[in-house]
Amino acid sequence: MADPDLDDLRDQEHRLVFAGFDNAAAWELGARMVTAARERELPVVVSIERNGQRLFHAALPGTSADNDAWVERKSRVVRRYGHSSYLVGCQFRAGGGTFEEKSRLDPDLYAAHGGSFPLIIRDVGVVGSITVSGLPQADDHAFVVEQLEAFLG
Repeated sequence: MADPDLDDLRDQEHRLVFAGFDNAAAWELGARMVTAARERELPVVVSIERNGQRLFHAALPGTSADNDAWVERKSRVVRRYGHSSYLVGCQFRAGGGTFEEKSRLDPDLYAAHGGSFPLIIRDVGVVGSITVSGLPQADDHAFVVEQLEAFLG
């Protein structure tokens, strides 16, 4: 499967920006994502963190501790690069290599696979991440984007 257009991924980050984000917003967004995943019977972990603090975490049936490890690895990419884990991985591939080959980062700690999206607050910047793990990377990413689009209306 071909990677998506990099400009499309960048556009998502420009559009999906919060005016503010507190603990109540994390709970509301996380609960919305879990409800949508349950309705579709998706085996995913949903995790939201802000400024190094996990504000929401839920593991649905069919997931394991491995999914939690993927959440951590993908969200570290967002923290380091300030962009979605999917965009970062696609950028490395577009440059003629892979993240694992070219980033010089420990692949046990960082995974530039789709599913972690930057939590961006207008006039502040990236303050955290919204992450899903359990589906193929393009589907993890698409689910997060879909849920953010619905939440931000």
